Amino acid sequence: MKSVVVHGQPSFKVASTSVEAFVTQQAGMLSPVNFKLKGQTVQPFQVAPWAMNGEEIDKGLPPLLHALRGDFFCLPFGGNETAYKGERHPPHGETANSKWSTAKISETDGVHELRMSLNTKVRKGRVEKLVRVVDGHNAVYQKHTVTGMSGPMSPGHHAILQLPDEPECGRISTSPIQYGQVLPFPFENPEIGGYHALKPGGRFKSLRKVPANSGGHFDLSRYPARRGFDDLSLVVNKPGASFTWTAVTFPKQRYAFFTLKDPRMLKSTAFWMSNGGRHYHPWDGRHINVLGIEDVTANFHIGLAESVKTNPLSKLGYPTRINIRAKKPLVVNYIMGMCSIPAGFDEVKSIKAAKDNTILLTSLNGKRAKAKVDSDFLTS
Repeated sequence: MKSVVVHGQPSFKVASTSVEAFVTQQAGMLSPVNFKLKGQTVQPFQVAPWAMNGEEIDKGLPPLLHALRGDFFCLPFGGNETAYKGERHPPHGETANSKWSTAKISETDGVHELRMSLNTKVRKGRVEKLVRVVDGHNAVYQKHTVTGMSGPMSPGHHAILQLPDEPECGRISTSPIQYGQVLPFPFENPEIGGYHALKPGGRFKSLRKVPANSGGHFDLSRYPARRGFDDLSLVVNKPGASFTWTAVTFPKQRYAFFTLKDPRMLKSTAFWMSNGGRHYHPWDGRHINVLGIEDVTANFHIGLAESVKTNPLSKLGYPTRINIRAKKPLVVNYIMGMCSIPAGFDEVKSIKAAKDNTILLTSLNGKRAKAKVDSDFLTS
């Protein structure tokens, strides 16, 4: 399949009647993605300013940063500055940095699939990438199948949204939260031009009340906010649901974005709120109104070594690693989508599976919206 250059990166296109998506060959990043909603087409994902502008950045930076955009699969998730048993993984793993194989496209009965693969070297194995869009569905279905590996691993998805430049226009909500915590140590260092607003290690039960560096609390459920700061926090959802979710509702724009995951595979969600808090290269204070929704099984964003060893999250009973067996593939399924919402729909309160391959989104004030999504894909 022939690639096309999109924002400086050779990319492959897969499209249905309702979704058009591009995947970069370098790092396998998904963006842009155009969702056709009622009366409008919306592209919710970020493309880093330097990529958008066609700028050259320091060649010594990892490919991850050169291509940075949209959503990408991490194996292992995190910075990975500490080697694990001789394994030195790049930031967010080879899957988020290396060059994937040329894509193959198939189309059958309204189902459009893009397939790519990657042979890993740091821990030898193979990762198969499937990106699926379906006629009439406002969703992107992703499946990553890992074979040939064994041992502990911390997988994750790293979706990055570009929110409108309008303070607090997005309303963030999740499945019921069991535990929430700010990154235990400072996320940014002012000595090099980085600034954070949340209290390191601060615990919380709701996004509406999260400890602040300066005392008091911030409401993380409204974003963009806290211009001039970058922060990272993590939530663990309550167990028992067939799938867990995160949603960002845009009442004025009349649409909602959502992610759906299998909580047995991706056990936590890290929120990266990047709003101009990094003044060093290549961020340069211009990375604003960006929200990372990072569905993972990991010890925050630190890396594999820190996720494998006993850590504060694992001590509390929240797993930060998955054990892979060489003879049994690791399969990580994931869904991202969008839907139109009626006037007055304030914030997603719940997302549930409904009949005929749909999901039902209900707002705090009782309004409802439906999206054509096959949630059974998560466990297929």
